[in-house]
Amino acid sequence: MSAEIFLTLAVFAFVTSITPGPNNLMLLASGVNFGFRRTLPHMIGIGVGFFVLLIGIGLGLGALLEMVPVLYLALKFAGGAYMLYLAWKIATSTSVGESKKADGKPMSFLQAAAFQWVNPKAWVMGVTGIATYVSHDNYWLSLFLVSGVFALVNFPSVSVWAGFGTLMRNWLSDPTKLKLFNIVMALLLVASLWPMLK
Repeated sequence: MSAEIFLTLAVFAFVTSITPGPNNLMLLASGVNFGFRRTLPHMIGIGVGFFVLLIGIGLGLGALLEMVPVLYLALKFAGGAYMLYLAWKIATSTSVGESKKADGKPMSFLQAAAFQWVNPKAWVMGVTGIATYVSHDNYWLSLFLVSGVFALVNFPSVSVWAGFGTLMRNWLSDPTKLKLFNIVMALLLVASLWPMLK
């Protein structure tokens, strides 16, 4: 891979990782409700889950979904249903202080990693990244390089969203402001389903 292609890959990975989407909206809400430290497993889970998804796409999962449309449709509906559930959980969060209760937990590492498999933005990023940047010459090396670049760029990108949420915690310590924020985040998460429904 030439330096020029590597640079465009890094820019593509950065732009797609830092722009709004289901992961980043949930990290912003998690940063507000649970703080940065408690959101770390969620952030790491996104990076690892997306890396594994990229490898899976490179191994042929993207082509399989294209060949068997019912699998794609099932994935689409499962992802949509899970995102609606997550939006409900965010909307019904009540206060920053209550986030320490047992029923108010941040997304775990495994939950965040598994979510990548039903996240429509992750699939679009993954298929586009693999199709565009993986070379047929030295396919395996190229696949791991592209996946590795995404993994390296992803963590600092998603950290910005969790960090911004953490900075907003004091301002949102008022239960009314926090409730409004959580409802807005839930609505934005639901709105991010729109590209899936087209």
